[in-house]
Amino acid sequence: MSNILLTQYQGMFIGPIAKILGYLMEGIFYVLDMINVHNSGLAIILFTIVIYLCLTPLTYKQQKFSKLQAKMGPELQAIQAKYKNKKDNDSMMAMNQETQAVYAKYGVSASGSCVQLLIQMPILLALYRVIYAIPAYVASVKEVFFPFVDKLIAQKGSAEFIQNFANAGMYAKQFENESFVGGVTSYIQNTYIDVLNRASTGDWLSLKTQYPSLSADVDMTLSALDKYNNFLGLNIANSPSFIIKDAFANGSYFLVIGAILIPFLAAATQWINTKLMPTQASSGNAQADQMASQMKMMNTMMPLMSAFFCFTLPAGMGIYWIAGAVIRSIQQIVLNKHIDKMDINAIIDKNKDKAAKKMEKKKVQTERMQQYANVSTRNINVNKTSGISETEREEALKKANEYYSKNAKPGSMAAKAGMVKEYNEKNSKR
Repeated sequence: MSNILLTQYQGMFIGPIAKILGYLMEGIFYVLDMINVHNSGLAIILFTIVIYLCLTPLTYKQQKFSKLQAKMGPELQAIQAKYKNKKDNDSMMAMNQETQAVYAKYGVSASGSCVQLLIQMPILLALYRVIYAIPAYVASVKEVFFPFVDKLIAQKGSAEFIQNFANAGMYAKQFENESFVGGVTSYIQNTYIDVLNRASTGDWLSLKTQYPSLSADVDMTLSALDKYNNFLGLNIANSPSFIIKDAFANGSYFLVIGAILIPFLAAATQWINTKLMPTQASSGNAQADQMASQMKMMNTMMPLMSAFFCFTLPAGMGIYWIAGAVIRSIQQIVLNKHIDKMDINAIIDKNKDKAAKKMEKKKVQTERMQQYANVSTRNINVNKTSGISETEREEALKKANEYYSKNAKPGSMAAKAGMVKEYNEKNSKR
């Protein structure tokens, strides 16, 4: 894993996905720039909408699974009650077979819901990575930091100075990296932009005090960044906690309301979203039920966690959380209405036919395997009720022996087996 957060996340699984999503984010910024709208907050909302629309098929499958699971819940519970006090191996196997038969009847699997979540999770984590480090994926935003970054790098002691910024601790290893110490220009530039991208307004103003000759460059860079970071009067590069402190210090009390609304709306929309999610009945599968229980607990904790994180992280992340929760809630309402109109009984009948055909095919394959086993050279004592005559069995054995005798390579196991066979035949004749 790379320590260069700005130069795009390099994780083995999330990294490539984040790179693809980065192209999408850059495309959104490009379109907004064409219509002369330079706003990271709006870009984040559009980006989130596009991603969740792309995930709609997976969300639909997940909700459909939940509806079917609620329908088959009573049957699974009846199986559980039937084998409640039976712990012997035969009973456990019978219970498992009956449970699997119910799942086949409804056309779902015990891990159906979990699979959908596992597919979505890497995408959502990659989305977070892109939003957290927009300059790493959007060239137009990264360019805003130039030429100021190059001038700051040239200042004596600037590296030590910016390491004192509030959020610079997470980049400490980059300053110790051999590429930074060795003077690799691109690495040093990226490290400085990493820190400046997370710097608060107070941090930027401290640069003017420390390096008066760069005051004009600081003002110019801040002005360009404000075009992107200003969203409804709030600087989304700052956290709500910092905005509140700064607002009280400068007497801008109306900003306090906006800063408080972000974590509050993040928690509220997340709570509404969890309430709209379809609840799952007991499945009869211990592992699935345990995962469902854990998911329910997580849904309870998520709104509170969202409020805390949105209060301490940059406001842009709060906008992402709010936008995502609103979009998911709309999806839940629309998809629930669509699924409620579906004929669940017709779906079940269709799945019954599929399950019956699958079982019939499996039965035929099993019978064929049994026939092959009956002529195996390892099974000399063949059951005569299997449908294969003694003459057919001997003929099959004869052909098999001739094949191995002719095709065996010198020194191979087959050749050695042939020699042993010939030796035994000669001794039996004597």
